[in-house]
Amino acid sequence: MPRKRAPTFEAQREDILAAAARLFAEQGFPATSMNQVAEACGVAKPTLYHYFQDKQELLAQICDGHVHALLKLVDEVKAQQLAPDARLRALIERFTRAYANAQSEHRVLTSEIRFLADAERGRLLDIERRVVAGFAEALSLVRPELRDAQLHKPLTMLLFGMINWTFTWLRPDGALSHEALAGLVSDLFFGGIGAVQLRQPAPIP
Repeated sequence: MPRKRAPTFEAQREDILAAAARLFAEQGFPATSMNQVAEACGVAKPTLYHYFQDKQELLAQICDGHVHALLKLVDEVKAQQLAPDARLRALIERFTRAYANAQSEHRVLTSEIRFLADAERGRLLDIERRVVAGFAEALSLVRPELRDAQLHKPLTMLLFGMINWTFTWLRPDGALSHEALAGLVSDLFFGGIGAVQLRQPAPIP
């Protein structure tokens, strides 16, 4: 018979992932040791290896959990069958708020994923592309002509540029909350998307 897991197994596993994410985000993946992770979450090093094979697996699980959480948000908003403007606004605002509780995980996904093995990194990047595709689809429903002009994905990446790096400057104890920022980003993007013009490519001399 397979050995049963203790009732606290998943809670302990999540605590380890959270502690590792904070350390990887603060000091980088290469500079963080398994000893430091064990100390940060208050477990013995052998206990750490009961949950994760090595530091690479820790990094992979942090990135996997975060990118799947983002994909779940995309799917949840799509399932609501909102009007185009409301769907895109909901995506922007839900992502911005989600980052408030996952700043370490998001920093790790954006900056430390490069330390994963090629196959694992490729798998996670494929999931990230699905997240981007969900945003691009929502954006193209707001202005369908942007898809025809192949501008829906570049504009999506510009949108992500607005929200993906807030962890570098937005402070939890600052005057601007993630909740307020969510509405601000949404208003800013919707105020500008209508001004995008479809320009013909310049003639080659």
